[in-house]
Amino acid sequence: MVAMVGTACAQLPKVTVKDINGKSVSTDTLSNNGRPFIIDFFATWCKPCNRELDAIAEVYDEWVEETGVKIFAVSIDQAQNINKVKPLVDNHGWDYDVLLDPNSDFKRALGIQMIPYTLICDGQGNIVYKHNGYTDGAEEELIEKVRELVKAGE
Repeated sequence: MVAMVGTACAQLPKVTVKDINGKSVSTDTLSNNGRPFIIDFFATWCKPCNRELDAIAEVYDEWVEETGVKIFAVSIDQAQNINKVKPLVDNHGWDYDVLLDPNSDFKRALGIQMIPYTLICDGQGNIVYKHNGYTDGAEEELIEKVRELVKAGE
């Protein structure tokens, strides 16, 4: 399912999560210096999630160079599995800002049912695109939407 959000831009809800180092982060303050950013919900046990983040990792440097986009990967692993997140991220070499949502507060606040679930926010932090599930090559659609946002913002 793919949905472009209409002119009523949804803001990110205010939920406190932790970054991978245990520092508290308020989700309504996520930003990328006025540039678009992607929020990707995943779990260590979710194979499609890991495939998606691996696929993006292969092109992430190029994306950043071209558009300045930033990715926040949000783990919904529960507290007992949270210690598996950092090893997984390190093992895959993911260069994302990783956030931990062990109680699924952020996920629930956004009304997300299934993962992987990807959001694109514009430079002002408005949610402008939502996508759930992953099929090979879906990351191309993601970067296309980011390019459109960057172009629209120029």
